[in-house]
Amino acid sequence: MAEAMSVDTFELRTVEENEQPCASALKEMETDFRGSLPFLPPTLSTNSSLLSDDLDSSVDSSGLGTSALSSSDNGDVDMYEEGEQMEEEDLTEDDEQSASSREIVLRDYQMEVARPALEGKNIIVCLPTGSGKTRVAVYITREHLESRRRMEEPGKVVVLVNKVPLVEQHYKAEFGKFLQHKYCVKPVSGASQLKISFPQIVEQNDIIICTAQILENSLAKGKNGDEDGIKLSQFSLMVIDECHHTQKGGVYNHIMIRYLKQKHRNQQLVKQQNSPVPIPQILGLTASPGVGGAKTQQKAEEHILQICANLDAFTIKTNTSEEGAKNPYKKIAIAEERKEDPFGDVIKKIMDEIHTHAELKPLCEPGTQTYEQWVVQKEQNAAKEENQKVRVCAEHLRQYNEALHQSNTIRMSDAFCFLDKYHTEELKTKSSSDDDNKITITDTERFLFTLFKDKKAKLQELMGKPQYENNNLAQLKAIVLKEFSTREKARGIIFTRTRLSAIALCQWIQENPKFDEIGVRVSHLIGGGDQSLVKPMTAAEQKDVLNKFHEGEINLLIATTVAEEGLDIADCNFVIRYGLVTNEIAMIQARGRGRAEDSSYTLVAESGSGVAERESVNEYREKMMSKAIAKVCKMNRADYEKKIKEFQFQAIIGEKVKKKKKQQKGMMNEPPCKISLSCRQCNKFVCSGEDIEVIDHMHHVNVTNQFSKLFIVRENTSLQERLLDYETNGVIACKHCGRPWGSMMLYKSIECPCLHIKNFVVAYGTKKKTYDKWSELPIRFPAFDYTQHADLFSEGSGDEDSDAD
Repeated sequence: MAEAMSVDTFELRTVEENEQPCASALKEMETDFRGSLPFLPPTLSTNSSLLSDDLDSSVDSSGLGTSALSSSDNGDVDMYEEGEQMEEEDLTEDDEQSASSREIVLRDYQMEVARPALEGKNIIVCLPTGSGKTRVAVYITREHLESRRRMEEPGKVVVLVNKVPLVEQHYKAEFGKFLQHKYCVKPVSGASQLKISFPQIVEQNDIIICTAQILENSLAKGKNGDEDGIKLSQFSLMVIDECHHTQKGGVYNHIMIRYLKQKHRNQQLVKQQNSPVPIPQILGLTASPGVGGAKTQQKAEEHILQICANLDAFTIKTNTSEEGAKNPYKKIAIAEERKEDPFGDVIKKIMDEIHTHAELKPLCEPGTQTYEQWVVQKEQNAAKEENQKVRVCAEHLRQYNEALHQSNTIRMSDAFCFLDKYHTEELKTKSSSDDDNKITITDTERFLFTLFKDKKAKLQELMGKPQYENNNLAQLKAIVLKEFSTREKARGIIFTRTRLSAIALCQWIQENPKFDEIGVRVSHLIGGGDQSLVKPMTAAEQKDVLNKFHEGEINLLIATTVAEEGLDIADCNFVIRYGLVTNEIAMIQARGRGRAEDSSYTLVAESGSGVAERESVNEYREKMMSKAIAKVCKMNRADYEKKIKEFQFQAIIGEKVKKKKKQQKGMMNEPPCKISLSCRQCNKFVCSGEDIEVIDHMHHVNVTNQFSKLFIVRENTSLQERLLDYETNGVIACKHCGRPWGSMMLYKSIECPCLHIKNFVVAYGTKKKTYDKWSELPIRFPAFDYTQHADLFSEGSGDEDSDAD
């Protein structure tokens, strides 16, 4: 399975293919983007504040303000499987709304927060979930493009999102719905059947809605002089959805640092009496910028200022009136800690035996997040040290720790099934259809398999005794039954921590007749990223569930945090967070899902778990955040701009230092032959880095004959996917130990074993390290030479062809 989303090519239906061509496509557009001349900042009085709307500022899109931004080398975002195709449904003439329905009407509070942006300033719009942030952005986009037309200047808008489903959602529900009749609006995400470069899409459309990573990759190509690259100067407005993610390590930050560096260069150009390079106006959207873990009011204010600096914001606008605000009734349901847990005790005894076998001495209690972190670190260290005994024990301990967590949140039977499935799958990796290549089972693996087998009957016996189930489920059952029995038309969401628990809770409700009697129709909603334990939901599957929820076919969703942020979910009248507490941002967003009148927000927590206490901390931080935003908005204008510039300079210096450190490590410029890969499980040498090539900037493949002798291929239907140029339909695994290494990909009729870096230990000289993603490895591999390999393939099959003739 691929490990990074393809960004080279995308679907584009031409104007002729659309039933209704957009108006701007009918007139000749300038191909050279000129952009407007920057605004000159006014003379500022020392007592001006951010609330003074009549002031302009050097902190806007002019290119004359000081600029910098925090950055890091990781530009990953939460996205779907690379290469996953998103459906696109253009708004055709049949779907066209009447002129009145296309009219964008803003409420007073929405117009108030939009006002600075309508004057050309960079702003952050901070409105609660369900208060119409996106509608404000659509209105600003329309006014921006119309203003550019009146001035006879080209206008182009890019709308950035951090999740694939949001691309289509923003297109269909907002930007396409209200602007398609007048402008070319194009959603872009993933691979597609009709391929066209991203620069062409940008050139041919007025509004482009895309995932941030797509834009970042294209900007990187543009900087390197690649013809498939673009520049920020091609856009006049950039809308950043969920902009609180514009922080260190985020892809939004990578984009904004490009913006701010150019703005900094523009200052120098102006000093030299040269024309500055156009840069877009920035519009950030968020329900909650958070406080960044601040413990004091001062730190909370600094966090808000940092976000403003990262987005180069003139101000942050919130709803100061009560209009549009809906706060659901909140309650915390505490479940008693169970007095006896014989099922969990058996699992802990198994873990103790593994600790003894591997000579491990944990300092934390099994079943906790701290233990999870400890055992993950042990596995990583053991892999690098080639200590197979400790590594495989740590891997099994991690599964038992997850089972303990499951038995405390869902049914004991779900925890048992999880363990049973894991051991069954592990045993499968030790089987081979080739009698000549027996896969090795080590003494430690045999010990671990036997240990579970010996305890299996006892676990099955205990899971059948309902008196030992956790009390959280009883609390959840009572709350859901009450919501559905006391409301005329109940519609709710239950948020839970893991995909496994979301699926298990859904099954629990479906199998319980009490829920069926009161009309509960449930489905789960989980994310799209690849995980080994749970098959992810595709964009189409998510869309189907959300549509059914919107239509009322489903009235209860069991969701992971994928549904907390951004997704357009029908108004709910109750929201339950089931033992799930993260930060104040997630709390605000989850609570905001309860948008219907008389809605409720309930936290279900076990006594002594610390969940209720963490929720109280989040409430405190929410209050700190509100105070911090108000304080920042009232800051003296000169003081505000001084702080923004300080943060930006600190960030840009930090980025330069980080680049130097990277260069000092020496790997970035080293050739691939300097590294080698070994199997993470059995430590056998796999290949040199010089054997690896990259397809479509994401698939790392090794097509050498030597490598083909080291693995076996297993069928795995869950991995099967077919796209225009390639398909994946199997797993490649180590011939010696059975460890999965990646997938077998058929690329334009050539079989290409695709390697997943997480399954290997990377050696560089005397140093060894493990990685989760290829993007973390600071070495660039050559592109796959299809012509060369096709010629070799043809030569290899030449005799066969001649015989056929």
